[in-house]
Order: sequence, then structure tokens, then C-alpha cells
Amino acid sequence: MVKLRLKRMGAKKQPSYRIVAADSRAPRDGRFIEILGFYNPRTNPAEVIIDEEKVLKWLNNGAQPSDTVRSILSKEGIMKKFHEQKQ
Repeated sequence: MVKLRLKRMGAKKQPSYRIVAADSRAPRDGRFIEILGFYNPRTNPAEVIIDEEKVLKWLNNGAQPSDTVRSILSKEGIMKKFHEQKQ
């Protein structure tokens, strides 16, 4: 099963994350299928860059977002577009 989740990047005590599509059996910072965006929680407000088309493609193909990625996508309005698209 494919999951949309965060991959930790950056130096020690200075995390930044990539939003990736990965096999659910792969390790957190290991192999992934495609990079979908970037998330930096250390800035105020948090910096979020997402490729909306790729995310919607993966959601339509059945990928499940993790809880954190789901909240990021909701704040960006992508989950709303996905649910409207399904209707």
C-alpha cells in the first residue's frame, strides 16, 4: 500500500521534511516512489511547498496520507479539492 508521509531531512536539531509517496513497508527515511513537496516547520509560519497535481493523482490512485500529512493538506485546501473531485 502506498502512503503519503514525511521524510526527515536537514541537520541534527534542524529538521525539515519532504512530503513523499512511499511504500508503507519502507523505512521512514528510506526508499520512496516520488517527492510531492516540502515542509519546514521551523519558520514562522511554517513553509509548505506542495505539487498539487501529483498529490491529487496519488490520492485518486488510493494512497493514504499519514495524520500529519493529512493535516498539512487540509490546511492547504488540497483535501477539500480531493473530496469535491470524488463527488
